[in-house]
Amino acid sequence: MITGANRGIGLELTRQSVAMGDEVIACCRTPMEATELMALAHETDLISILGLDVRIERDMKPIAAGFSRRLDLLVCNAGVLSGRGGLQDPEQKSRNVEDTLMTNVGGVFFTARYFLPHLLAGSEERGDAPGKLAIISSQMGSSTRSGSNAIIYRASKAAATNLARSLAIELADRNIAVGAYHPGWVQTEMGGQNAAITPADSAAGLLKRFAELSMKTSGIFEDYNGLAIPF
Repeated sequence: MITGANRGIGLELTRQSVAMGDEVIACCRTPMEATELMALAHETDLISILGLDVRIERDMKPIAAGFSRRLDLLVCNAGVLSGRGGLQDPEQKSRNVEDTLMTNVGGVFFTARYFLPHLLAGSEERGDAPGKLAIISSQMGSSTRSGSNAIIYRASKAAATNLARSLAIELADRNIAVGAYHPGWVQTEMGGQNAAITPADSAAGLLKRFAELSMKTSGIFEDYNGLAIPF
C-alpha cells in the first residue's frame, strides 16, 4: 500500500512494484484526477486505487475498518511542500502550514494507526511475519543538515523521522519493522527539473531498502542508496 501514489515518487514506486509482480493498493486524494495512475491501473490487474486523504482522520478510520486485505508493506509517501522560504515567506501562512503538518506528520500517524491491523494480519491469521512500515522523510529534516529554506517542510520531515523512530520502539514487540527514508533530490513537481536524480532511480533504490528492512534495522534513517542520514 502506497500513499500519495498519483504522482512523483509514489507513482514510480507503484509502477516498479507491479513490474516485479507485486499487488499494490495505490492511494491518493482524488482518484478521478490521477490520470497517470489510472492509465497505469488500466494496464494491469495488480493495482487497486483507493481514495484516501491522509489529512482527514474521520474519513480514514471507516475506510481502514472496511479494508479487508493483508498488507506486507505500508509506504507513507504522501507529502506536500507549501512554502520554499523562511520566516518571512508569505506562503508560510496558517492554512499552508496546517496542510503541510497534517499531510507530512499527521497523515503518517493516522495511516499507521488505522492500517496497523492489516500489517498484523499475516502473523495473526496465517502465522506469517507481519508487514513493514516505510516512511518517506527527507534529509531536509535532519537537524545536523539544517537550512533556512522551506522551513516548515523541514520541520515536518524532522517530525516524520522522529515519528518513525517512536513507532519502531512502540511496534517492536509486535515484530513490525519501521524505517525512515530520504528519497534523494528527485526530479518531481516538488523537487523540480534541476534535481539530481530521476524518480525511476529513487524508486528503485527505495524498493531495495524496503526489502532489506528488518527488525535488526528497525528505526533506521537512510537514503535511497542505503547511506545513513544523521538525525
